[in-house]
Amino acid sequence: MPYIVAIIAGISGFLFGYDEGVIAGALSGLRHEFTVSPLLEGCMTAAVPFGALFGSLAGGWLADRYGRRGALILAGILFSAGAAVSSLAWDCTSLTTARLAIGLAIGLAAVAAPLYISENAPARHRGMLVSFYQLAITLGILGAYIAGYGLEGSWRTMFAIGMAPGVVLAAAMTTMHDTPRWLMLRGRTEDAHAALIQNGLAGQANAELQAIRRSIAATPRAARWSALFSRRVLPATIVAVGLFVLQQLSGINAVIYYAPLVFREAGFDSHGAQLLATIGIGVVNVAMTLVSMALIDRIGRRRMLYIGFVGAALSLTVIACAAASDSPWLNAVAFAGLLAYIAAFAISIGPLPWLMMAEIFPIDVRPLGMGLASIANWTFNALVVFAFPALLGGIGLAGVFAGFAIACLVGVAFTWALVPETSGASLEDIEAQLSSGERFRDLARAA
Repeated sequence: MPYIVAIIAGISGFLFGYDEGVIAGALSGLRHEFTVSPLLEGCMTAAVPFGALFGSLAGGWLADRYGRRGALILAGILFSAGAAVSSLAWDCTSLTTARLAIGLAIGLAAVAAPLYISENAPARHRGMLVSFYQLAITLGILGAYIAGYGLEGSWRTMFAIGMAPGVVLAAAMTTMHDTPRWLMLRGRTEDAHAALIQNGLAGQANAELQAIRRSIAATPRAARWSALFSRRVLPATIVAVGLFVLQQLSGINAVIYYAPLVFREAGFDSHGAQLLATIGIGVVNVAMTLVSMALIDRIGRRRMLYIGFVGAALSLTVIACAAASDSPWLNAVAFAGLLAYIAAFAISIGPLPWLMMAEIFPIDVRPLGMGLASIANWTFNALVVFAFPALLGGIGLAGVFAGFAIACLVGVAFTWALVPETSGASLEDIEAQLSSGERFRDLARAA
């Protein structure tokens, strides 16, 4: 059952990736049909992360008030409605508005889906199952790139494709149960027991219920935003928000949204070649996310972050140096460097912030904490995406990628100083470490 939970909730991840990536292939057709100034292009592209910022803001409250399941049903409805209006858009303003609605759905689902999977998953498989959400994002991005290549110029069809998965998500979630922890918070003990049995924990259901009950009893019932900055919760808040800020400053969404533009700057002359190179990026993204899922519960979170940040910093530095030297081999170096960068990102920097934000917050503030982390994610996503074309024109490919490399080096230091090893620890063990007053990064020794 946890695998079914991950697959159904993961549909929202597929839509997340598809709706982020589809603009890369649609921009060419949009420029032919509408008058698209650089400002309008930036607004259309940044509308999704900007909408997701507000979706994240509401997501924690909705997931707490109406359940993780209810939040995902609402997200499915918003995904379908936004895709329908996008496909019928009559000008840039209507398209931007529709993509804002899609952004709301993405922000809401980005809180609810990892939370829903995490709270239904056994501790020993939690890393792999929550990482399925990131895999679904990469599959959505790849699907968008393939649609952009196969449907070149048919931007309405590209947007319309997003309606069907949204309907499937909303319909499938109506057949699912909510998480045992949310049901216990609502006093629905029998439903929580049944949910644990459905999750394959029949022999451990009573012990799990007791652990959840003790965790709830030891924490305040009324969660407030201010609690995220209390002495007990602040270490988790810093880790969750910090990882997302560094994820975005590594430059991933500049590459995802503007991949054809990056390849044009790197010397790929034809639009077809730019789109094919972009599909190559999408394939590597999916493949390395699969590798991450296989390793994440074996190697551990901290080691994976080191691998990702160091690998990304090195590959971005290679691209920056090649661009600064105006190498005649820039297109080949840029392509190889971007493949290496995407591999490093997908194996580590991509999935781990989503996983860790669903693990490290105490149960009473978990939805709000995940909402705040997602707000940080989408704020910096929007800033990077909106600023990228101007930065590219101002300091060039070399300067932009050098800045991304520096952010990755900061990520190495951040991981060493603050990030705990949560692999194999139960959600209750992680919460107990926060409440103990001991250093959060020493969790592995306590587990």
